[in-house]
Amino acid sequence: MKIERVEIREIHLPLVHFFETSFGRTTTRRIVLVRVEADGTTGWGEVSAGEEPFYSHEDPETAWHILKDYLIPWSLKKEWPSASDIAPRFRPIRGHNMAKAALENALWDIEAQQKRVPLARLVGGTLAEIPCGVSIGIQNSVEELVEKIQRELDAGYQRIKIKIKPGWDVEVLDRVRNRFPRIALMADANSAYTLADIARLKELDRFYLMMIEQPLGWEDLVDHSKLQRELSTPICLDECIHNADDARKAIEIGAGKIINIKLGRVGGFSSARAVHDLCKAKNIPVWCGGMLESGIGRAHNIAMSALPGFTLPGDVSASRRYWTQDIIDPEVTVSAQGTIQIPQTPGLGFAPSLERIEAATVRKESFE
Repeated sequence: MKIERVEIREIHLPLVHFFETSFGRTTTRRIVLVRVEADGTTGWGEVSAGEEPFYSHEDPETAWHILKDYLIPWSLKKEWPSASDIAPRFRPIRGHNMAKAALENALWDIEAQQKRVPLARLVGGTLAEIPCGVSIGIQNSVEELVEKIQRELDAGYQRIKIKIKPGWDVEVLDRVRNRFPRIALMADANSAYTLADIARLKELDRFYLMMIEQPLGWEDLVDHSKLQRELSTPICLDECIHNADDARKAIEIGAGKIINIKLGRVGGFSSARAVHDLCKAKNIPVWCGGMLESGIGRAHNIAMSALPGFTLPGDVSASRRYWTQDIIDPEVTVSAQGTIQIPQTPGLGFAPSLERIEAATVRKESFE
């Protein structure tokens, strides 16, 4: 395929409810979208970076710069046999995986349309539907958290993840577990602790969590391996894993027993498949993490979650949990059993709404 035109634009989407982690509170998402035209076909990608460089070093400004000054000039007017062939071209740029993923994933969308197959099938997906969980941020009170958990369980979600940090951890989980003794429950710390907190973290074992996600430093595999030896609760690695090599090293030293794969964090479908394949071969469960994506990023996550190694419910939930109106048609919905059907139409399976995208746009730039 030959890339003829690329457009990047920033949109602002207010969340229906604030989302708080150990990094801070988000009320409105700044999202950079990438629209690619190749051989008369249009594909879409999304930069999943947060508003500030707290989860990773990327934010909308760095993504705009890397796309405009490097990735797009390197891609235009060149023939790419397949979407996966562009990833090696981006390799000289260190990091900036979320910017890389947005452009690469748009090409996967185009290739799926050209081959007239669903995106999930093109990337190797075999599942017809995927199990869904929800991620619930830090609330103003434990009472609000408990009420929110009940609403999500009533909606059918199969797994509940709550954010924790020092001062919002053991006592909160104690209240939650007493109220919901049998639910599938996990905790996500987003690197909020150190090994100095090991006694505190060992207290989490009594809550029978599915996993504790990324309790220690965002690039620290060694201390995670030390912590995992002290815990019966499985550690799930998130921020530490940027590619298959990171996953290999983590598995070899016992830094965790589960890996969260995020398309943006690992740099797109090519890298995500490599991480998935390694983990599947090593019998390490994987699941899809979320980054408060719009419908475009959510559609890509659905396709990735159809890969056979995604055996645990991911953070791929309904559009209405986040947005008054999403920017795709149809919006993502979840069944009463807590599942999402994998689209069977060519490409993403969801149509970006140009009218709603334009209404949310604050800047855009085109390259031909």
